[in-house]
Amino acid sequence: QVPLVESGGGLVQAGGSLRLSCAASGRTLSDRAMAWFRQAPGKERDFVAAIIWSGLNTDYADSVKGRFTISRDNAKNTVYLQMNNLKPEDTAVYYCAAGGTSTRYNNMVDARSSAYDSWGQGTQVTVSS
Repeated sequence: QVPLVESGGGLVQAGGSLRLSCAASGRTLSDRAMAWFRQAPGKERDFVAAIIWSGLNTDYADSVKGRFTISRDNAKNTVYLQMNNLKPEDTAVYYCAAGGTSTRYNNMVDARSSAYDSWGQGTQVTVSS
């Protein structure tokens, strides 16, 4: 497992934007997928977005398509989640995840949480109406 540290969460009004960052330390993650998941109070952890090792393929949950953008900077060992037009239903703890060996140099996006074996501590995003 690789230590992951998220940042950028906070309180924002509906319609606003936030940018989450997730930095990895210890070893490079440029050879595997990265993803964001979120968990709202009383709900299960859900997939939000994922990006393959090269950054050339991404996938999004239907609920965030057109509003969220995942990207990565392999030179900085960092993945980002740009969130625009935020809605109250986006309120959750957002978790960054690093892919396991099945995602290594894999050009297919994997949205299953089981494909990711390193997780950050989470960052709270609260959207007020």
